Amino acid sequence: MRELDAATIVGLLADDDRRLVVAALELGATTIDEVVAATRLDHARVGRAVGRLAEVGLVLQHDRGLHVMSAAFRMAARAALARPPSVEHADQPADRRRVLDAFVSNGRLTSIPASHAKRMVVLDWLAQDFEPGVRYSEAMVNLILGRRHADTAALRRYLVDHDLLSREAGEYWRSGGSTDR
Repeated sequence: MRELDAATIVGLLADDDRRLVVAALELGATTIDEVVAATRLDHARVGRAVGRLAEVGLVLQHDRGLHVMSAAFRMAARAALARPPSVEHADQPADRRRVLDAFVSNGRLTSIPASHAKRMVVLDWLAQDFEPGVRYSEAMVNLILGRRHADTAALRRYLVDHDLLSREAGEYWRSGGSTDR
């Protein structure tokens, strides 16, 4: 069995259809038809969800039907608990460090927080990549943000909307955010 990490499992189960499929399988469904009946999803949606779960090894097909690899959850939880605490943001105050540790890994933003307060911490962290007083083209802003996350348009929009970057005539400049990193 391929070892799945906790983040991968959580990412898989963030999808409503896949979560319903796993629940149905855990509650005793063993065939696609039984999963369809239990979840009230159509065959195509169940097929896509099962396919993705099987692709990563969280669901297996065996002679008794479909089966959730429950051991993957235990192994991922143990591995996550055994991991040493992150030192990536050790220089940050505890409240900021908790947010950054949750959303940033190896210098990359893993997801954009839905919570406004957490998003502001992440946006302030991103704003630090821009030098005060320097004007940037949109292409340069995209390059800088692209080092952190693929959705540069959303990040650029958030930074401007929250007054961390300003924009005029195709140029951007840092207009907010904390000054000590």
